[in-house]
Amino acid sequence: MKVQTAIVVMAITLTGCGGNMQKKQSTTGPFAAQVDSLMSLMTLEEKAGQLNLYAGSWEFTGPVPKDVNNQQKFENIKSGKVGAMLNVITADGTREAQKLAVENSRLGIPLLFGYDVIHGYKTMMPIPLGQAASWDAGVAKSGAAVAAKEAAASGINWTFAPMMDIARDARWGRMMESPGEDPYLASYMSKAWIEGFQGSDLSDIATIAACAKHFAAYGFAEAGRDYNTVDISMQTLYNMVLPPFKAASEAGVASFMNSFNEIGGVSANGSVLLQRELLKGAWNYQNGFVVSDWGSIGEMITHGYAADTLEAGYKALTAGSDMDMEAHIYENSVEELVSTGQIDENILNDAVRRILTVKYQLGLFEDPYRYCDTKREQTDLLTKEHLNIAREAAKKSIVLLKNENDLLPLAKKGQSIAVIGSLASSKDVPLGSWRAQAVENSAVSVLEGIRNAVADPNDVQYTKGYTLTKSRRAFIYELEFVNGDRSGFKAAIDLAKKVDVVVLAMGEDCWQSGEGRSQTDIGLKGDQMELMNELLKANKNIVVTLMNGRSLAIPELDEQVPAILEVWHLGSEAGNAIADVLFGDYNPSGKLPVSFPRNVGQCPIYYNHKNGGRPVTNPHDAGMVFWSHYTDSPNSPLYPFGYGLSYTSFEYSDLLLSSTEMGNNEQITATIKIKNTGKVAGQETVQFYIRDYVGSVTRPVKELKGFEKITLKPREEKEVKFTISYETLSYYRADLTFGSEPGRFAVMIGGDSQKTLTTDFRLVD
Repeated sequence: MKVQTAIVVMAITLTGCGGNMQKKQSTTGPFAAQVDSLMSLMTLEEKAGQLNLYAGSWEFTGPVPKDVNNQQKFENIKSGKVGAMLNVITADGTREAQKLAVENSRLGIPLLFGYDVIHGYKTMMPIPLGQAASWDAGVAKSGAAVAAKEAAASGINWTFAPMMDIARDARWGRMMESPGEDPYLASYMSKAWIEGFQGSDLSDIATIAACAKHFAAYGFAEAGRDYNTVDISMQTLYNMVLPPFKAASEAGVASFMNSFNEIGGVSANGSVLLQRELLKGAWNYQNGFVVSDWGSIGEMITHGYAADTLEAGYKALTAGSDMDMEAHIYENSVEELVSTGQIDENILNDAVRRILTVKYQLGLFEDPYRYCDTKREQTDLLTKEHLNIAREAAKKSIVLLKNENDLLPLAKKGQSIAVIGSLASSKDVPLGSWRAQAVENSAVSVLEGIRNAVADPNDVQYTKGYTLTKSRRAFIYELEFVNGDRSGFKAAIDLAKKVDVVVLAMGEDCWQSGEGRSQTDIGLKGDQMELMNELLKANKNIVVTLMNGRSLAIPELDEQVPAILEVWHLGSEAGNAIADVLFGDYNPSGKLPVSFPRNVGQCPIYYNHKNGGRPVTNPHDAGMVFWSHYTDSPNSPLYPFGYGLSYTSFEYSDLLLSSTEMGNNEQITATIKIKNTGKVAGQETVQFYIRDYVGSVTRPVKELKGFEKITLKPREEKEVKFTISYETLSYYRADLTFGSEPGRFAVMIGGDSQKTLTTDFRLVD
């Protein structure tokens, strides 16, 4: 660091609030004095510079490319006109980029380095949707902590995660990145992810700043098509979309990211309601900042919400968007808007103050290079400890969808096994989409996991059977699927005839899901189903391991195959975790965080829907066609939200309420008994739902309000209690105030959202 930079930093530390900063502008949280002192020294140009987020487009350890764009980026970083960068990685790379800012700019303000660390950095955990199937905060927290430690060792101090968009439509490719369809479960998991990334203190070198995204309603894109328009009611926004974001704010998440979509004709980047009134107003979000998604402030012009760069900059900054990711709108508008008085400098100051606060929280002013440690980068990535955590998370994320005649678990010896399917031998697909710096082909395959588990690997034989894709040019390229190739069928059929059981890997390539990967067909692509039908003629004992990043429409699979394991894209230790479940070393305990439709025509499908005037149970139209239904399919999902089997069975009984009437300031208790009626110990997620029969606006048929995971030995019985308070029954009403209303409520408790015991009570004034 240059001497002059050290002197400036010392002055910032000692001077207190200075210059012409008005008292009302001072922060009230941690590092308030340091932030105000630094801002008193900053010029308008330097303030505006903190709002710019650039993507790294060259290796900072090498020469700067000679094209004009990168030369300009290089000079802007040196001049203090950049506040953060993304996609600059490695300890050496981030150190060199940090040097440009710290050792050349007038005030030496350090950069933030952001990256999409979604479900791991080098060590891959299950995709977020898979983790949500664990219904386990420990899975989310420990996995995020591993990701943070590895990313921090490679120079990253900020992740664009977790994503907490509610996902009801399986056509949407980013369902894989979501915690599912329910706001309660999404809030629970998102809070745990944030705690894992950020720890209890952001200055801890093993933590990184998290980012709650996408604010808001990105998952409600029409037709499930990524980046499409969103048009939802205020009640849906407040009651279904926003709860996880409010939970993130309360958990102290360091940043929020805006969504690409509009809501009610207003671009999310320009939404005063979301950013000023709710987040920074009603929710009192003080010490973090809001960043746009890639280029999305500029996309307000494409939306037709802003006429040009100047108007886009004005609308975004005044609405509360603090940092511009790669749209270059702020760098071309903010100084002019403020200097001409179109934007009050206090608005700019608020944005800058928030960004600087996070930098102080991360300890970057104390040591700008604290994340640039090549020794840690050598020792802290892809460790045995991290792989063990990944395996634990993966097995807890697996959901048993079907197990006729107790085909599972398999025997480790004395049973011949055929493993079939190109997905079974893949060491890359299990890593999932949004894989950060995962090493290509580094996952444990299903085939390897099975061979690792059995007593004699010679009992396990493999053949590919089908080929799913012709080529796999990762991330930004479209996949080309193989159709009509039966060249591997004969070997697969012949092998199936010889063995006791077939493990057939089916599902999706990992690049079928993720950003920009929306699909109109959510069935099984290529020749998978044709091969399965042929194999069933040869051997009825087929176990399908279903590998996918979204809920799929698989009615034929469910009808014909005796055993199905939903294994998602489970990460680095996928194969070993799948084997743990296949052979009964771990009794599956996962529950679906999303409903599985029978066909794409049901999408979007979700458990917490409303009744409508002519529901399925409408007694007035029995035997007639004039009710809300399909003529070619049941209304119900193939597998409902919360569904998941075990190698044992559980019996629910004796649902009781402590009272059938409750006042506004009172509480009542719901108790239920759960008994393990099977032969092995197992874990059950007991789910608690509420229905409000009548409200000032119509209410869903049920809403998850709590759950408890219990472990029961064979024949063991436990009593589980849930407390019901006024807050449990509250929602955003017709006037968008939060509260409840007198009336009748149902309590539903069970093992999934459809199979419940039910009783009623009344809330009285």
